Amino acid sequence: QVQAVESGGGLVQAGGSLRLSCAASGRIFNFYYINWFRQAPGKEREFVAGIRWSDTATVYADSVKGRFSISKDNAQNTVYLRMNSLKPEDTAVYYCAAGPLSGKLAPTTVREWGQGTQVTVSS
Repeated sequence: QVQAVESGGGLVQAGGSLRLSCAASGRIFNFYYINWFRQAPGKEREFVAGIRWSDTATVYADSVKGRFSISKDNAQNTVYLRMNSLKPEDTAVYYCAAGPLSGKLAPTTVREWGQGTQVTVSS
């Protein structure tokens, strides 16, 4: 099982940027994706972006395309989420997790969630 620890959240003004980090440990299968998710107060957890471990294939939610960028450092077992042009509606707890799927169905494959990292965007 893959354990993932998120970091890098904080408070930022609208239009600002943040970079989140996801440190993964355990066996990561090449066909797995490392995905970022988020959950805003009163809302369901949703998929944000994912990157396949074996190559650089990426998937993004429509709401973040063009603003967020996911990347990885296999040697460091770390996945990053660069968030630009942040909006108040991006405010949420952000989580990362590994799994065989990416996209809207990815949350259904996650057995255990980490603590997440809070991102707050002020208007």
